[in-house]
Amino acid sequence: MWHERLVVFVLAGPAFACCALAAAPADRPAPDMQAPGIVPRASPEQFELAFWNSIKDSPHASDYEAYLKAYPKGRFAALAQARLARLRAPPPLATQSHATGSAPPAAKTPPKPVAPAPAPASPATAPRNGGEIRDCQSCPALVALPTASFTMGNNTSDPSERPAHKVTIGAPFAIGKFEVTVQQWTACVTANGCPRVPLSPETSASAPMRDLSWDDAQQYVKWLGMISGQPYRLPTEAEWEFAARGGAATPYWWGAQMAQGKANCKDCGQPWNSERPANAGSYPPNGYGIHDTSGSVWEWVADCWHNNYKDAPADARTWDEPGCRVRVIRGGSWREGAAYMVTSTRFRYDASVRQSQNGFRVARSIK
Repeated sequence: MWHERLVVFVLAGPAFACCALAAAPADRPAPDMQAPGIVPRASPEQFELAFWNSIKDSPHASDYEAYLKAYPKGRFAALAQARLARLRAPPPLATQSHATGSAPPAAKTPPKPVAPAPAPASPATAPRNGGEIRDCQSCPALVALPTASFTMGNNTSDPSERPAHKVTIGAPFAIGKFEVTVQQWTACVTANGCPRVPLSPETSASAPMRDLSWDDAQQYVKWLGMISGQPYRLPTEAEWEFAARGGAATPYWWGAQMAQGKANCKDCGQPWNSERPANAGSYPPNGYGIHDTSGSVWEWVADCWHNNYKDAPADARTWDEPGCRVRVIRGGSWREGAAYMVTSTRFRYDASVRQSQNGFRVARSIK
C-alpha cells in the first residue's frame, strides 16, 4: 500500500497525497515499544516519489493506472506508461521447435467463472445486539452492535491518530461480518448496479473484492439498499474503529502484543500469498465476531480525511466536508507489515481512484 512514515533520522512513514496516496509500507514501532517521534511527511514531491517507490516493481496494471491518474504529468509518467504497455501486451507465441515442425501456441487458462450470489429473499428481522443479520440472500452477513462508549485513536502512534478521545455510539448499528466479497460484488454487476472490475483468473468468489474506489463502494451500498429495503451505507470512521476493536482497548484487537495467526499480513504468519489476500473469514474473528478488520484489504469508510482528531465529533457520526474528495481508509492490507495491524491505523485516499489493495465492508443503522 502507498503509505510511508518518517521516523526521526529514518526515511519511512504514511505519506498522504492529495489524490491517490502513496508510500511504501514501513515497519513502525508497535505502541508498546519505546520509539522516537513519528511525523508525517508533507512535500508533494515526496508524496509522488513515495508513491512511485511503492509500485515500481508491481505486476499489477491498476497500480500504474492509479499513479497516472494521480500524476498525469509526473516525473515517472513515461515509465509508468511503458510498464502499462508491457503488462497489457499479449503473451508471445511459443518458439519454434528444433525437433519436427513448430510448437503450437501455449494454451491460455480460461478465467474461473465467478458464481453470482443467490437471488434476493425477504428482509430478515434484526436480532438482538451481537446477533447476525441477513437482509436478503444477496446481502452480506451483518453483525449487530450495541450502543456504547469507547476511546478512539492512539496518543502513542502517528499524529493522524491523535488525540485519543471518547466517542459514544448513541444508536445501535450493524456492520459487515466480512468485507464485501467477489461473489457479492458480482451480483451487483450482474444486476447492472455496479461497474465491472477486471479480476485475475485465480480470483476466488470468496475473496474480498478489491481494486475499488470510494465511489464504487457508494454504488454498491445504493444497490444493496434498493434490493433489501434497508438503509445500507459505509460505516463511519468511529463506527469502524469501534467494531474493529471488538470490545478491546489494546493496540491490537487480540491484545497488547503482535501475534501470528490473527490477521492476513506479510508478517502475520503462514499461509500468506504476496499476490492476493486470503478468502474472507480465513482468520479468527475479533471479540464482536467480525473478521478481517486487520489486514486483508484496506477498507473505505464514510468520512472525509482530516489530518488528526482535533474537533472530531464525539457521537460517531460521519465527519464530512462539502465537496470532499479525499476519504479515509482503515485496517491495513495483506501486503503490509505487522505494525499496520494496530487497530487505530488510518490513512487516506482519493475517492475516485481504484487501487488493488482497497475494498470495503458495509453498515446500516438498526431501528
